[in-house]
Amino acid sequence: MPDKESSREGKDLNAAKLLLVEDDPALSELLEYRFANEGYDVRTTADGDEALLMASEETPDLVILDWMIEGTSGIEVCRRLRRDKETAHVPIIMLTARETEDDRVRGLDTGADDYLTKPFSPRELLARVAAVMRRIRPVLAGETIAVGDIVLDPVAHKVTRRGQGVQLGPTEYRLLKFFMESPGRVFSRGQLLDGVWGTESEIELRTVDVHIRRLRKAIEIDGAKDPIRTVRSAGYSLEA
Repeated sequence: MPDKESSREGKDLNAAKLLLVEDDPALSELLEYRFANEGYDVRTTADGDEALLMASEETPDLVILDWMIEGTSGIEVCRRLRRDKETAHVPIIMLTARETEDDRVRGLDTGADDYLTKPFSPRELLARVAAVMRRIRPVLAGETIAVGDIVLDPVAHKVTRRGQGVQLGPTEYRLLKFFMESPGRVFSRGQLLDGVWGTESEIELRTVDVHIRRLRKAIEIDGAKDPIRTVRSAGYSLEA
């Protein structure tokens, strides 16, 4: 049987890179097999510390993360991935045997994009991962991203709205791109600060509001609605 490294060498270079962090050997093997059959480039580990190292060595396109793992806990791995500017945008789906609403909220608050309670159907997990990949794949491929009447070309570094060019400063461009990668999702000021400026930035939270106002003004068009929604006590989202 070929080892994992030789198997990975033969994989499609354009295949989505999936990091699976699960300490149940049988479940890990099953999920690795199912995702590999679907064309994903899968790396696995049962250890939270190794997961962080693997993510730093090669940024994954998506992480499937069990809550209860060896070493650093899944919830702390999620938190650290969100704090690192290289992995802050990587979607994370958490797996857990914890079923209470408080645990689910805690996982999502830490930065998880989705949450699946054990036991679960591998088909459901495959479907959820596929849904996330359909959303983020245009970004990974360098293709244009369209949300409503706004189109962003990450290769040409250009933005248009209803066919009209939009002039944006570097920060407003990164902010808009961050929003467009997750349309409809509400981001807190802290999440925007981490995702756009980086976790090591010393910028204050209220600075986010200043750049939101600048972005709104830049993409404003007569007769068109403001696509940036302010969610009271929660943050902001970009609506189609």
